[in-house]
Amino acid sequence: MTGERVLSVVTPIFEPQPDYLMQAYESLAGQEMPAGWAWEWVVQEDGRTGEVGRLLPPDPRVRVGMGRPHGGVGQTRNMALARSRGELVKAFDGDDVMGAGCLARDIRVLTDGVADNEAGAVQWTTSRALDLLPDGSTVASEHDPEPGRLEPGFVADYWRTHGYRLPVHGVTLCMRRQLLVALGGWMGVRGSDDTGLLVAASVVAPGYFHGEVGLYYRKWPGQVTAQAAHTEAGEWTARMRLIEERGEALREVWR
Repeated sequence: MTGERVLSVVTPIFEPQPDYLMQAYESLAGQEMPAGWAWEWVVQEDGRTGEVGRLLPPDPRVRVGMGRPHGGVGQTRNMALARSRGELVKAFDGDDVMGAGCLARDIRVLTDGVADNEAGAVQWTTSRALDLLPDGSTVASEHDPEPGRLEPGFVADYWRTHGYRLPVHGVTLCMRRQLLVALGGWMGVRGSDDTGLLVAASVVAPGYFHGEVGLYYRKWPGQVTAQAAHTEAGEWTARMRLIEERGEALREVWR
């Protein structure tokens, strides 16, 4: 990647599913990058089994790391972020499938003709996501906004007034590294780390929504969000309250 600009795709892994992980890799390997750009896949295992490195094919663009077990998704994503090198950073889970052309679209919106320090420049992007069901069929979200620029506050306000449902999918997020680091990376709340980051980013900077499919979000019994603990009322309410409070605090101090 000498001389090329880098987009880092960061992925947390715990107890990898071989078939799903390979499909994730293949969808990433098939991405066509703009001239002068390269991707790296920074995969972080939540644990030290080494299984992820054994499953993935040899590819110099793939960098696998290990860490202390049971850190949770948010902490594992942040360890991948710490090991990454890209000026742009994109979330991606190891059981999902990336849509064709996704990285090129993210790069185009975040960099084409826009200086990094320009006031009002788009700082993050999201994409249309389809739920990928076990039978191979897909289901679209009813919450997608119109494609295009998302002004500061739109995502957070929608989330708060629609039962804490995001209008865009947090695992499709791609962000300028400087903003991502300034916000502290992914939020340290179990199961809602991506929501916490997206809400925070949305109140301090404009974003963009791609109408093209950028992610096939696999629905299967082993995923974190399918577990009963994810929706346990007391913990869920506390998570949402903290995410909302953080967003409101940022809205006040960032303006």
